[in-house]
Amino acid sequence: MHIILNNSSMVPIYEQLMDQVKSAILKGDLAENEALPSVRTLSGQLRISALTVKKAYDRLEEEGFVVTVHGKGTYVAAADRQLALEARRKSVEDDFASAVQKAAAVGFGREDILQIVEIILEDYPWS
Repeated sequence: MHIILNNSSMVPIYEQLMDQVKSAILKGDLAENEALPSVRTLSGQLRISALTVKKAYDRLEEEGFVVTVHGKGTYVAAADRQLALEARRKSVEDDFASAVQKAAAVGFGREDILQIVEIILEDYPWS
C-alpha cells in the first residue's frame, strides 16, 4: 500500500490516510479480505503517531470499509457494491460542494455556477 501524506495540508493526517485507503479499496488496489499493515507498522513507515493510524482505521471500520479482528489485524471488508457506489457519490458531492463554496466566496451566483458547469460538461469527452 502506497500512502503519501502532506503535512502542510489543511486536511488532518488521519483523513488523508482514510481517503487514500478508501480510494485503494474502491479502485480494487486492496482486495476483499486483504490485510492492512498493522497500526505500528504503518505508523513507523509513515513516521506518524500510532494513534493517528488507529483513528483512521477506526473511522474506516465505522464506515464499513474495513473489519478489525482483535489480535489478528485489520482487513478490507467484504465488497458491498452499493456501499462502494455511495462512497464514490459522496466524494463527488463533497468536491462539488467545495467548488460551489469557492465560487460563491468570489461572488458567483447560482446562474453563474450553473453556466460554468454547463460549459465544463460540453467540453467533457463523454464515452
